[in-house]
Amino acid sequence: MSKIRAVIVGPNVPGRLALHEVDAPIPAPNEALVRVAAISLNRGEVRRSTSADAGWRPGWDFAGTVETPAVDGSSPPQGARVVGLLRSGAWGELVSVATNALAELPASVSFAQAATLPVAGLTAYHALLKGGSLLGRTVLITGASGGVGNFAIQLARLSGAQVVAYIRQAGYESIVKEAGAQSVVIGEDLSPAREYGPYHLIVESVGGNTLSTALKLLAPDGVTVLFGTSGGSEVTFDASQFYATAGASLYALILFHELQRESASVGLKRLLSLIEIGQLRPHIDVEASWTEIGDLAQQLLDRRFPGKAVLHVSA
Repeated sequence: MSKIRAVIVGPNVPGRLALHEVDAPIPAPNEALVRVAAISLNRGEVRRSTSADAGWRPGWDFAGTVETPAVDGSSPPQGARVVGLLRSGAWGELVSVATNALAELPASVSFAQAATLPVAGLTAYHALLKGGSLLGRTVLITGASGGVGNFAIQLARLSGAQVVAYIRQAGYESIVKEAGAQSVVIGEDLSPAREYGPYHLIVESVGGNTLSTALKLLAPDGVTVLFGTSGGSEVTFDASQFYATAGASLYALILFHELQRESASVGLKRLLSLIEIGQLRPHIDVEASWTEIGDLAQQLLDRRFPGKAVLHVSA
């Protein structure tokens, strides 16, 4: 097969994303060729698509079936159901992927469930690792109704933490409570979260005034892990108060940097095992055909749904 269909940036189509014929991938010796069954959308890659050059291929998350195993013998065998992660170009009928970014699916885990894990699940997983032992600790998660936030709530609860969720829309309260948040703060101001603190770990993705307030809520030796700035990138904070909170820190988390230290396959296997035993439940708001990607990408940017969108790759 010399050509496949894939999602590319098209400036003159709705949502700037459309299916188009591209060259089929040619795997390196340490890469498996995977027939993609499902993909999921993340706000970061969709936002980048709005300004990317025509022809650029977005896509991080995918799940599918190994069509050609890696020639070096490092991948799951032909026919194995897998989930994986690419830096770009995952939204295609076929992808070639390094075997250290692949994990084999348990029989009970669907392609749709698996496709939610690579970016959102691994980001939550690595953010919580920065807090060390969370048993009996208090954790605050901002942007808690999103894909990363939902996974972070569940994983923090599984780790024995007391979890406080911060959301800006009251309509999402039931979602974060179902995920396991014991307390919920709602509105444009994070300050009421002080009632439940101070916090050993704050998982933060809003930025702006929310980040400024979060830094005031840390316990000594506490850490705020920042992985997004959906509410604004300019931040003013009280440096003397932050300095006076002995040992407090602010950590900048970029997932692909973390994956240089621990391969994606390690975290994916751990997350898949939790889904298999029913302790982790991906929150999927939308399932549709990948032919609808332009419209759904725009809905994601417009925040018309809080959780994950999974698109099925049709033949």
